[in-house]
Amino acid sequence: MKGVVGRFLVRGGWALVFIWSPSSILAQQTQRLSPLTLPEAVQMALERNPAHKFALADTRASLADVKTAQSSLLPHAAFSEVATRGNDPVYVFGSELRQQQFMAADFALNALNAPLPLGNFATRFSGTWNLFDSLGTWHGINRAERMREAAGSELDRTDQEIVFRVVDSYYRVLLAKKELDVAGQAIATAQAILERSRNRFETGVVVQSDYLSAQVRLATRKEELIRAQNDLALARAQLSIAAGLSTGGEVDAADMLAERTLPARSLEDSEQRALLARPDLKRLRALQAAQQQSVSVAKSAFGPRVDAFADWELDNPTFLAGGGGSNWLAGIEVQFDLFEGGAKRAQLSHEEALQEKASAASEMGADAVRLEVRRAYYDLDGARQQIDVARTSVADAQEGLRINQNRYDSGLSTTRSPFPYLDPC
Repeated sequence: MKGVVGRFLVRGGWALVFIWSPSSILAQQTQRLSPLTLPEAVQMALERNPAHKFALADTRASLADVKTAQSSLLPHAAFSEVATRGNDPVYVFGSELRQQQFMAADFALNALNAPLPLGNFATRFSGTWNLFDSLGTWHGINRAERMREAAGSELDRTDQEIVFRVVDSYYRVLLAKKELDVAGQAIATAQAILERSRNRFETGVVVQSDYLSAQVRLATRKEELIRAQNDLALARAQLSIAAGLSTGGEVDAADMLAERTLPARSLEDSEQRALLARPDLKRLRALQAAQQQSVSVAKSAFGPRVDAFADWELDNPTFLAGGGGSNWLAGIEVQFDLFEGGAKRAQLSHEEALQEKASAASEMGADAVRLEVRRAYYDLDGARQQIDVARTSVADAQEGLRINQNRYDSGLSTTRSPFPYLDPC
């Protein structure tokens, strides 16, 4: 196992101290993992994450619903082939007429009352076409289109959440690696303090309590190292799951933790941008528009309906041979419900209630987005200010460390730790 070599002065001579460091273990773990850049992790997540596949399936289903609704505008045609045989008097009489095989002898009473069994093969082509349904079909198509828009917005929002989880997990890995590195350096410092305290205790410069405090400090640093190692393993597992992989195939972050400068934007501009561009709000607005079309569909049910129909039929006594007859029938049907027990009125009331619900949901979503934007804006502003405060604290700590180090090396200070700013108790 590799180690970190430190040295310190012991009464006129140099001594070497081998300090254990987690850097070698971290390097071995990194070699076993697959390092990914942030764009690579995001691309992998969008391709493999089950949430993306789930939302993508909804968009495909909504597109199929649009095509189903549009099919109502076209005529429907059907073909059927029916083979029958029997001696029912009405059936035999009608089949002989359709086959154009009816003769004068068939008017005999015995032939009418007890006919011989007759076979008939009916080849039929039929078609129907809705000419007018009080615009119910068009409202249904518009509703399906709005639902497709809602599914597309849901897919965009799902992708945004996936990207956010990947970015969050990715930077958690970078932060955990940095914390592990800091924990390793803290152990190296604590080990050096322990060796120096022991030598000074053996030479009578400090009391035994200083040496014991150094031992406690080293044990504390080791506990922090264990927590840092576990935090890094958990962060890698979260990144793997966010990228669409199982915990058995963990990945590692290939980038380095660095400060980024983000473009400044006012709170009002951020809120306005979110209200216009957020996919979840677009989805709510699309659902609200779809529900308005549902109300229109319910209203169109009170209007008349006009349908056209046509049939052409070929009847033969046998399947392959001819000798039969053909007939056709066409017409137009106008239908208007005079009374249906109040079901349509109840359906309209139901759809209107759902419309009010969709409108309220859209308002609630807008309020939630405003709150999320404000929370994110204030968090970002607080983080920027904390960075400025941290820079000042680091500069003060480095100057204090230099002063205390000089005093300790000169024998002017008997503090238990020569590095109080880097290694607080």
